[in-house]
Amino acid sequence: MPIRLLPSALVDQIAAGEVVERPASLVKELIENALDAGARSIDVDVEAGGSRLVRILDDGHGIAADELPLAVQRHATSKIGNLEDLAAIRTLGFRGEALPSIGSVARLRIASRAVGSSQGAEVRVEGGEISPVAPSPQPRGTLVEVRDLFYNVPARRKFLRTESTELGHIARLVERFVLARFDVAFRLRHEGRTLIDTPLATTPEAQRVRIASIMGEQFIVEALPVERQSGSVTFWGWLGQPHAARAASDQQFAYVNGRSVRDRMLAGAVRLGYRDVLYHGRQPAYLVYLELDPQWVDVNAHPQKLEVRFRDVRQIHDFVFRTVHDALGVGAGSAAPTARTTTLGVDAFRSDAAQSGFDLATGVGEAIGVRSAFVEEPALGSTPASVTTAPGSLGTALAQLHGTYILAQSESGLILVDAHAAHERVLYERMKRDFGDSPAVQRLLEPRVVEVAAHESESFAAHSDDFARAGFEIDVIGPGRLAVRAMPALLSQVDPAPLVREVLKDLRDDQGSHHLEAAAHVLLGNIACRSAIRANRKLTLPEMNALLRDMEATERAGQCNHGRPTWTVLSLEQLDQLFLRGR
Repeated sequence: MPIRLLPSALVDQIAAGEVVERPASLVKELIENALDAGARSIDVDVEAGGSRLVRILDDGHGIAADELPLAVQRHATSKIGNLEDLAAIRTLGFRGEALPSIGSVARLRIASRAVGSSQGAEVRVEGGEISPVAPSPQPRGTLVEVRDLFYNVPARRKFLRTESTELGHIARLVERFVLARFDVAFRLRHEGRTLIDTPLATTPEAQRVRIASIMGEQFIVEALPVERQSGSVTFWGWLGQPHAARAASDQQFAYVNGRSVRDRMLAGAVRLGYRDVLYHGRQPAYLVYLELDPQWVDVNAHPQKLEVRFRDVRQIHDFVFRTVHDALGVGAGSAAPTARTTTLGVDAFRSDAAQSGFDLATGVGEAIGVRSAFVEEPALGSTPASVTTAPGSLGTALAQLHGTYILAQSESGLILVDAHAAHERVLYERMKRDFGDSPAVQRLLEPRVVEVAAHESESFAAHSDDFARAGFEIDVIGPGRLAVRAMPALLSQVDPAPLVREVLKDLRDDQGSHHLEAAAHVLLGNIACRSAIRANRKLTLPEMNALLRDMEATERAGQCNHGRPTWTVLSLEQLDQLFLRGR
C-alpha cells in the first residue's frame, strides 16, 4: 500500500482512541473543560451508563458564538499559545483534542452563552461533520451533550462493559473531582436518580463532610492532618491511620496542582512513609495534595493526563516521604490509634525515658532487661501511694491484665497498652538508630556474582556510594556482572542477588537508598519482635511505667512494627456513659 495522507475524519477517530476510551473518559475531559472555564457548579447527567447520553452543564464563563466552530476543531485551544506555556501548564486541559475526538465518535451538541453575550449559541457535530452555528436559549455557561457514543465505530462499542460497570467508572471519576475542588458544587444523576450531590465546601467543617461522603466518616474522624512547605512546594492533606489500612488501594487519592494523578513515584513515596506501621500487603488510605511551580512538573506525559513527570524526582520523592514519615512518627500520647475525637487528643507529653531510671530496650537478646531498683507491687485491692499524670501523657501504671495488657490512669481516663506490641516498637526504633550510625559489615567467604542487565552494571558506578554507606562492597567485574564481596551483617542471611537486582531497579526511580534501608529494617523488625516482652511475663509497676515513658518518647509508638495498635484509651466520658453516671 503506498504512503498517503489519512482523511481528517479518520485522524480524529484515531485520536479518539487515546482520548475517549469509555464514557468516563469523555466525562473527565468535559469536567476539566468546565473547571478551566471557571465553573462553580457542574451537573452531570448520564443514561445507559453513559453510552446513550452524557450531559454536562456548568456555570462557567462560556464560549463566544464565533468561537464555537473553532472549539470543535483539532488543536484549537485557548489555554496555551507557545512553547513557554506548554512548559508551565496551569490548566487541566490544553491539547485541544477532546471535543473534536468526541465529535468524531458520537453525536455532539454544544450550547453556550459567554459572559456579556445577549444570547446563547450552539453547534452540532456528528461523525466529524460540523453544523452551522445556530441560536440557543442557553443561559450563562455551557451545556455539552454527547449521545450514542461509538455509534459509528461498532468495533469500539463492543469493548464497553455492562451499564453498571461503566456507571461505576463515572461515579469514581466524579468522586475524584469532588475531592479535588472544594470550591465547586458537583451533582451526578443517572437516568434521573441522584448518585452524588455535593454543595460548595468553603469551610473546614463542610470540607470534612464532603470527604466523609466519599471516604467514610471513620476516615476523616481518625485521619491525621498533614501539611508541610519547602520553598514553593507544599504537601498537605489527610493520612489514614495505619490500623485502618485496607486490602485494596481504592481510597488513595493524590492530586498534583489540582490534577488527579496515578503517579507511581508519588504513590510510592506516600507508601514508603507508612513503612514499619502497616500489615504486610495492606494499603493505606489517604487524601493528599502536592502543589508546586508548574514549571517543575510535566503534565504532558500521558494521553489521558493521568501521569506526570517531575523535574527533580528525587527531591519531590524525599520531600513527600519525609512528610508522611514524620506525620506518622509522633510519640504515643498525642492521639490513641483506636480513639475517636472524644478521647485523648492533646499534644504528646515527651519525657526522657532515662529520667525514669529504667530502660526496657537493654539486652536485645533477653526477654527484658530491667531487674533492679524495683518497688514492691501493691497487694490486691490496694491503691498506689501516688498516681500523677501529665496532660497528654500515657499516665501512671495501675496494674497488668492477664500478663498481656498494662492498665494506666491518665488525665483523660483509662489507658490500655499491649505490652508486647509497645515494647516491640520501642526496641525496633532504637535498633534502627543504631543501625543507621555505622552498620556492621559481614564479608562473604566467596564473592557472590550477580547477573544484571548490561546497562544496570554500567550505571552502578553512579550509585556505588549508596551501597557502600549501607554496608555493601560490590565491584563491577564485567558487562552485566557484579561481585558482592561484603554486605551488612544484619543482612548476612539474605541472598544478595535478588536484593541487588531490586535495588538497581529502584535506583532508576531514585528510591534505592530507601529500598536498602527497608531490607535491613525487615530483619530489625523481626529481631525486635522476638526480643520484646512475651505474654504472661509479669511486670512490676516501675517496669510498666518505664515502658509508658519510652512510648511517649518513641516515634510511631501508636503501632507495632506490623501495624497493630499498641494502645487505646477509654475516656472519662465513655466510662461515665458505660456506667450511666449522671442519668
